[in-house]
Amino acid sequence: MERTRRPALYPRLVAALAAAVLTAGGLVAAAQTARAADADIARNGGFESGLTGWSCTAGSGSVVTSPVHGGSGALKGTPAGNDNAKCSQTVTVKPDSAYTLSSWVRGDYVYLGASGTGTTDVSTWTQSAPDWQRLTTSFRTGPGTTSVTVYTHGWYGTPAYYADDLTLVGPGGAPEQPPAVPTGLKADSVTSTSVALSWAPVTGATGYTVHRGAAKALDVSGTSATVTGLSPATAYSFQVAATNAAGASALSPAVTATTSASGGGGGGGTDLPAHAMVGYLHSSFANGSGYTRMADVPASWDVINLAFGEPTSVTSGDIRFSLCPAAECPNVESAAEFKAAIKAKQAAGKKVLISIGGANGQVQLSTTAARDTFVSSVSKIIDEYGLDGLDIDFEGHSLSLNTGDTDFRNPTTPVVVNLISAIKTLKAKYGADFVLTMAPETFFVQLGYQYYGSGPWGGQDPRAGSYLPVIHALRDDLTLLHVQDYNSGPIMGLDNQYHSMGGADFHIAMTDMLLTGFPVAGDTTKVFPALRPDQVAIGLPASTQAGNGHTSPAEVNKALNCLTKKTDCGSYQTHGTWPALRGLMTWSINWDRFNQWEFSRNFDAYFG
Repeated sequence: MERTRRPALYPRLVAALAAAVLTAGGLVAAAQTARAADADIARNGGFESGLTGWSCTAGSGSVVTSPVHGGSGALKGTPAGNDNAKCSQTVTVKPDSAYTLSSWVRGDYVYLGASGTGTTDVSTWTQSAPDWQRLTTSFRTGPGTTSVTVYTHGWYGTPAYYADDLTLVGPGGAPEQPPAVPTGLKADSVTSTSVALSWAPVTGATGYTVHRGAAKALDVSGTSATVTGLSPATAYSFQVAATNAAGASALSPAVTATTSASGGGGGGGTDLPAHAMVGYLHSSFANGSGYTRMADVPASWDVINLAFGEPTSVTSGDIRFSLCPAAECPNVESAAEFKAAIKAKQAAGKKVLISIGGANGQVQLSTTAARDTFVSSVSKIIDEYGLDGLDIDFEGHSLSLNTGDTDFRNPTTPVVVNLISAIKTLKAKYGADFVLTMAPETFFVQLGYQYYGSGPWGGQDPRAGSYLPVIHALRDDLTLLHVQDYNSGPIMGLDNQYHSMGGADFHIAMTDMLLTGFPVAGDTTKVFPALRPDQVAIGLPASTQAGNGHTSPAEVNKALNCLTKKTDCGSYQTHGTWPALRGLMTWSINWDRFNQWEFSRNFDAYFG
């Protein structure tokens, strides 16, 4: 959301394969020299295809374009807490054969090694490599060894390290076969919106794909998974397939689980009315809409978001909030009056949240220190004003995805990972009643149907779809998502047609995407699951002055009719009907007052 209008957001094929011929000097005496005819059998050792083929612990790995040793990408591993940022891959090898493992590394306490060799596992390391340094070790496989795991990692509590042009030279193993069908699939626990599954490990599998009904739900590397985004009191069927480089097994026998009943499920604020109206209150600044005191906000508003908490700097994570200065807002109330009015609203069943960000409040939690500061500073605001929760309104360049971060289900970009962690910490601190809402722009959500981050080859806007991993990771904690259906360029809907803001059609198409789910960047193996209708509200500007894409009350009502009753849909065919759609959000309460309360009066008239 902006204090005034701002322009709308609009939206490398690199394939460099490195070949290495290694000499035998300096190799471990116990191993034979790799033969010149041997090949490099490591996959994507130059990290030119992101993290394809690699698995990094705790989301600690990412691919960067600088510094690099060769090509256009390098691995960046960031240790944190009890994690040493280990990135590994399993490679098919021949028994009783010699191999040479090498990599260029940069940083302090960087390790390179191989495990599962069937003989003596090996590793080597450097204490300090301020510039690129080559690490090399070698090993011989055991008589029954057909695969080994090669890895690199840093050390606990040290800064990030880099690795590039990793090679494993030796004879390739026999062609890999798809793994066997998993057995022992069972449902371990259920909630109103999720089912936790587990199954027995499969020899030779490097991953597993979980299916919900006929659709793929998610990919995981271990033998358990939690499927989220489900509806309460509903029976679901699940199957799992094992995967490796050769392909996938057949699906396992199905297991059925029924989610528990719930009065709304997921997130705090489940005592919101069935249809709620959300508005932003300009509390910390003045603009042409005029200042509105908290006590003067009409009772129609169910959720009041205080705009805005803003950072002391883009990367500090230190969020501050204060009332509008009297010089800008002559009718501003005192802090004591403001707090008393908040308590009165809460006593009447309303929710009051602190909204972080906005168009002028860029927030990038690029370090764990910034993450921790964010948690402590936001907690201070919530405690001081006695608030009910938090609204995330990150805009502009607050969120973007690093090159190589291509799976919204397993994000690796620090600003995304740290934001998710910070919100989970706040949720854990304040408990089940903590209200969490988000107000991303369409560029950061629905555009993800076409584009995600910089893309598999680089070159795209890295912000595209960058809210998706945040929403997905927090969907069981999320009270409301109200995407800003304004200040937007044309966005492609699930009908593969472009839709433009300002009329019912845009809101229908954009909301249908959230309630149906969609493949991210067109990849049917990576489907963003549907949100529950009670988690979704439509975001609109309250007047023509509030933002581009103002929608008349008649068109708003058409959108609501289509989504909740499947009437007035025009040419767009929705993928369902959702009478439990939570409601509407607007920027802003102040602009609605400026516009003679047109928005809120229409809401009240429609929902009674």
